[in-house]
Amino acid sequence: MNEEILFGIQDLIRVTLADFVSVMGWWAMFAIALIMADLRFGILAARKRGEQIRGSRMRRRTMNKMLDYVTWIFVAYICRHSFGVVLGVPLVSIAIVIYVYANELSSVINNYAEYRGYGKILNLWKLIIGRHDIGKCLEDVSAKKTEEDG
Repeated sequence: MNEEILFGIQDLIRVTLADFVSVMGWWAMFAIALIMADLRFGILAARKRGEQIRGSRMRRRTMNKMLDYVTWIFVAYICRHSFGVVLGVPLVSIAIVIYVYANELSSVINNYAEYRGYGKILNLWKLIIGRHDIGKCLEDVSAKKTEEDG
């Protein structure tokens, strides 16, 4: 009898993980692609600034990001099954994933812009929230640094 309970629990875990991977697997792969792009352009931007790149810090921050994204993907998966489904579309899950990935995409774009030497960074939230003019979403890097220094 104890073996039957154990096998039942194992089957339940397998089915749940299979559903998680089938539903959220693409989001996880997209997260890995964004993290690797952010890592690559972050390293290039740091080299351009003349900063020393420590491998241990780089690996620790990358692994921390991966763990954070797995956590957020899991939260979106749980919300998909609990509430927020309107007409078969899990709106809360979509909102969570878009919010998290918009932050990472903003980081990738800004690291790339800094590496290429553009004098501006893109504030993605101004573009998403309602200012559809991309010119208003670009901010000067030098003005931003003087605000932080002063």
